[in-house]
Amino acid sequence: MKGFSELAKLSIFSVADVEALTGNVHTARSMLARLMDKGYVQKIRNNMYSTVNPSTDSIVASKYQIACAINNFAYLTHHTAFEFYGLANQVYYEVYVASKPRFKDFDFEGITYRRVAPRINLGVVEPRTTQGVRVTDLERTVIDSIKDFEKIGGFEELMNCLSLVNDLDEVKLRAYLDAYRVQALYQRAGYLLDYFREEMRLSQEFIEYCKNRVGKSTAYLLEEAKHRGVYVKEWQLIVPEGLIAGEHGGDPLV
Repeated sequence: MKGFSELAKLSIFSVADVEALTGNVHTARSMLARLMDKGYVQKIRNNMYSTVNPSTDSIVASKYQIACAINNFAYLTHHTAFEFYGLANQVYYEVYVASKPRFKDFDFEGITYRRVAPRINLGVVEPRTTQGVRVTDLERTVIDSIKDFEKIGGFEELMNCLSLVNDLDEVKLRAYLDAYRVQALYQRAGYLLDYFREEMRLSQEFIEYCKNRVGKSTAYLLEEAKHRGVYVKEWQLIVPEGLIAGEHGGDPLV
């Protein structure tokens, strides 16, 4: 059908993209209506469309491409970034999208696209192998997920993801920690990354760097530690009593 082959080259497109083919916005809307009526194109949300692969009856665009097409600044973050890197054990039906411009969370084909307000602008990359995707690099993904694990993904899944991570760049980790400038984050990140230090090939100098920024305040690793917690003096951190990562090596964290 006229126009379909050109649009099929785009993972996601808008009315403006169709207008560029037809030269007229009214003609573009008519073409879109015909393509959708025949099942060649599917509307994802307002002014966001994707062609349908006839062999699978599924749209060409991936959930990652949909997330990053929400606006020109959107990128994958937290658990979704871990998923993109193949480092998540669980399949989630929520896609976390960092975006300064606000957008209303929406559902498409059983997946909820949920906005996360970014606090820093560092560490966003565009993988060469995937068209139309922006994502936090692995180091920022680790720091973001440690910072927000109670809100996104949960502690158990965080530990699962961290257990699969290797070879982190310490310079980047420091940069993201310093950008956030949150004392409790130095405590939590230092404590957890020290546990995985050998697997992640982190130096003792990096762990000491985190310790030197602990300050005088005591922090809680998890909310439940406020009720039954154990004080870890070197990190001035209270962690839940009996916290064990048995599936990550068998040794207790405390």
